[in-house]
Parts: sequence; C-alpha cells; structure tokens
Amino acid sequence: MLEPVGLNSVEELTYRLLVSAAEAEVGELGRHTRLGPEQVGEALRSMAAKGLVREVSPGRFAAVAPDIALGASLLRRQQSLDWARRSLEELSEEYRANVRRRDAAQLIEVLPNRAAMREHLLHMQDNAREEILGFCLAGPVAMTAAQNDAEPSALARGVTYRVIYERALLEEPGMQADVAQAIKLGERSRAIPRLPVRLTVADRRIGLLTLVQRPGLSEPTAALIRGGTLLDALLALFESQWDRATPLSVMDGGALSLEAETAPCPLDPDDLYLLSLLVAGVPDKSIASQLGISQRTVQRRVSGIMEAAGVQTRMQLAWHAARERWL
Repeated sequence: MLEPVGLNSVEELTYRLLVSAAEAEVGELGRHTRLGPEQVGEALRSMAAKGLVREVSPGRFAAVAPDIALGASLLRRQQSLDWARRSLEELSEEYRANVRRRDAAQLIEVLPNRAAMREHLLHMQDNAREEILGFCLAGPVAMTAAQNDAEPSALARGVTYRVIYERALLEEPGMQADVAQAIKLGERSRAIPRLPVRLTVADRRIGLLTLVQRPGLSEPTAALIRGGTLLDALLALFESQWDRATPLSVMDGGALSLEAETAPCPLDPDDLYLLSLLVAGVPDKSIASQLGISQRTVQRRVSGIMEAAGVQTRMQLAWHAARERWL
C-alpha cells in the first residue's frame, strides 16, 4: 500500500509495527515480522535514510510521525505526476497536430450515436482548462441541462462558460430555472431567436458539432473536430452569434430575465448629443458650428468617444452605440 511513497513490503511491515509500538528493538521487530536480523537491520537503515525512523538508543528505534515522514514524499510524487500529466497532454496534442497535418481525415471523427456524443461532451468539459463555448437548441439531443453535471465542476475550477440559448429552448418546462442556476454558478448566458447548429467547443481546440439527422435513423450523429480552418470557422460563427444575442440575467427573486443587460453609458450628455449628430450624418464642420467649438475639438471629442467604445472607426462607433443602446 505504501509502495507509491518508496517503501517495499518489508519496510512497510516494519514501519507499521513501529507506529503501533512507538519504540522497539531489532530483536522485537524480528520476532513480530518473522524476519532475520539482517533483513530487519537493512529495512531500518533504509527507512532511517528516508527519514521514516530514528534510533532512540543503540539497537532501539522509533517511527517518525507518518504525516511528517510521508507527507512531503507524497506531495513531491503528486507534483511529479502533475508535471508528467501536463507533458503527456502536450506530447499528445503535438502528436495529433502532426498526424492531422499528414492526414486530413484525422481532423474529423464521426460520433455515431447519442451515447458517444454524451460521453465526449462530458469529457470535453472535464478536461477543459479555460473556456467552453456552446449553442443550445430546443429539443436537447445528447443530454439536458439538468443532466450536465460536468459544468458545475468546471465552473468551480475556473473554466469560463459562454452559452447561447435558442429562445424556444427557454420556453421548455424547467429550462429557465436550470439556466438561472447556471448563471448563479458563473455561466455567461445569452439568448437568440434561432441558432443554426448545435455546437460545443472546448478551449478553442476541439469542437463537437451535431450533424443533420438522416431520414429513417433514430440515433443522431455528430462530428468531433480537432483544430483546422473548420474549427476556426465555427469559432467565428459563435462570436458573430454572441454579439447578436441578448444577455440573460437572474432577477432578485431568482427568476431568469430575458431583457438585455446593457452596461451604463460612459458618455456625458454633451458627448451623447455630439454622438447623435455624428450618427445622423452631420459633418464635423456643421457639428462644430452647432456646438460653438472648433472642428479640431469635435475631432478630439469623437476620438475620445471612440476610445470609450473600444472601436477604431466611426462606422464601428455607430454600430456599437446602436448595440449598446446609447442613443
């Protein structure tokens, strides 16, 4: 049982006897273990070198407290296992990447049934380190939100969840309560009238895309996509839908709110008025004349508004203002 911390069977037996007896002589240990003096002596010398026992008087030994003697060794071995696991994951990913470059068929794996889809969905979440992205359509195929017990664990260890729900799904019995609970645990949720596909992506490295069910087949199928431009396209699709979707929140009473959450507008009334003129297509010269300021000042204030919005062009500013409902 103690082999993982470096004790062989003789050493473990001897150490357990010392823990039980507190102190014992070599001869006593030999009688209880039915081992010869040389075997007991060798075991004691080995354990003394490992810091497991100490000689309290000539020929008499005592055990060092197990948590002190073995705790550090267990911690070092756990760290070594963690390093080895990370190295294994890196090597595996490098291997898969090299295989995919040589064989495009390795990019996509077809999952033939609902059980395989559920297994991979749970596995992706259990092994995620950073982020899970998801499209959730009405009529769950692999599992319901209540059955997804991997999400709370992933959220607890710091994995970010961004999930977009189809509005029809939120109308299914019990679904709003499930989503509200997920939001309380840390999920970032949004809703949209209709989603194009069912999709889950883990750490932007692997995605599961539910395929169109062929007529006459009761089992759904899915594609497991590892890297490549196809996954890049799916990530771009997710981000475009995320920008269009309405944020969800939980109200004080615990109910799910489908109203859009908008951040407070960072602009003062003067800048809002300037922005309204800009969006209306009024030239800078005319804006300067209306506000009684120089054209250079107009340009400087527009630059400040663009910085507050986090955009680079005036067209992006108009789009951002409309999306955030600043006007």
